[in-house]
Amino acid sequence: MQVALARRTLTPTGLWVLGAAASAPMVVLAGGIPATYAATQVTGVPLVFLLVGGVVGLLAVGYTAMVRQVGHAAAYYAILAHGLGRTWGVAAGVVALVAYNAIQISLYGLVGATMAAQVGGTWWVWAGIALTIVGVLGVRAIVLSTRVLAVVLAASLLIVAVFVAGAVAQPAAGDLSWEGFVPGGMAVSGIGGAFALCMAALMGIDASASFAEEVVDRRAISRATIGVVVALAVVYSAAAWAMGVAVGPDKVAAVAADRAAGLPFSVLERVGGVWALLGEMMLIFAIVTSMLAFHNVVARYVFAMAREGVLPSSLAPSSSARVSAPRGGSLVQTSIAVAVVGGFAVTGADPVAALFTWLSTLGALGLLCLLLGASWAAVMAPAGVRGVRPGVWSWTVAPLLGLLGGVVVLGAMVFNVGSLLGAARGSLYPYLLPGIVVAAAIVGAVWAGHLRQSRPEVYYGIGRGTPKTHAIPDDINVSI
Repeated sequence: MQVALARRTLTPTGLWVLGAAASAPMVVLAGGIPATYAATQVTGVPLVFLLVGGVVGLLAVGYTAMVRQVGHAAAYYAILAHGLGRTWGVAAGVVALVAYNAIQISLYGLVGATMAAQVGGTWWVWAGIALTIVGVLGVRAIVLSTRVLAVVLAASLLIVAVFVAGAVAQPAAGDLSWEGFVPGGMAVSGIGGAFALCMAALMGIDASASFAEEVVDRRAISRATIGVVVALAVVYSAAAWAMGVAVGPDKVAAVAADRAAGLPFSVLERVGGVWALLGEMMLIFAIVTSMLAFHNVVARYVFAMAREGVLPSSLAPSSSARVSAPRGGSLVQTSIAVAVVGGFAVTGADPVAALFTWLSTLGALGLLCLLLGASWAAVMAPAGVRGVRPGVWSWTVAPLLGLLGGVVVLGAMVFNVGSLLGAARGSLYPYLLPGIVVAAAIVGAVWAGHLRQSRPEVYYGIGRGTPKTHAIPDDINVSI
């Protein structure tokens, strides 16, 4: 019996919410933007966000073109399987599981440390509470998760807007400075790190593709994904510019590096103390909802790969044809998170400097590599995958331009990984992270080779296990 996710339960608006909530605008405002200024000394961060957003937008064109044709819950796994070959697909699936898990689990360190600083207590206790909340919501229907995400996202965007308005109303220099958009502000040694951190801030925009089987209209995935990229690139650029305006472009790096300065909450206090308090509250909620979004993506990857036999089939429930939530994948993700967070807690590692920084960097590296792979798969996809009327822009021009820009950003991330992680000069430990991505791909390729030899029927079904449209009726038909 074929097993499917609950079809036609997610609206185009819900898709947009999932992608934007995964990136977590409030987390970028409170953590990503100040960290970028502090670590790189680049005054042109607002311009960098726009440039990186352009690169990600180009990469998203080929990615979503493939998603429309493939329509698979494990998006990268199926895209590379159809475009480059089944072995590449399994390699991408393993890398995706590592990358999405890394980003999701890294946030437990951030939420634990933030709650411990604001309320008191031990970070891993707060992380455990967040883990329980995410685990409970993760086994419920996606509609419930989307409603929670939508409320938190709307509140987060409101606070970002208030922050920008407050900064513009009281500029440090007395008038508005546009130095953040001057190209000369990028001509400094830290520009590579700035590109890397801005790219990391946009990771998660690809999350909506994993819900292709559940969306009302699959064509909405392109609009939702590219819409999220454009919207967040503009929002983050405006927020970064406003931060420079609020304290002065020449001082923003030093102020951002000083935790006592309290950016961005010190700016919100100018508008009214209640906004600073709301900002601190929404930061917690935004971290948790970002974790929930990534949790749902990981659960769907596990479910989809298990349904095809690449992972143990027991992880794809077969008690009923229609699955409202992939419980097996959800429980696997929760179990992995418990083990990793527990390991960091036992060893006494710093929840931000170690758990959050290292794993989020690992996740960003992996997801950028997957976006590059998806664009190349779009370029190389056979005619049978492209459809009857493939567009040159979607299948060739945009993916190739995205590949050119993406390779540059990936190089910046790899060559600056040591400084981003605060490692000593000359240390090789940070380069373990790119090594983990490569190792994950190799493990996937070796496993695909094993399947080809021992279970050829599974191998030839890789990326092709999504049930046909009428193989399993929609819920409304079942009730009739």
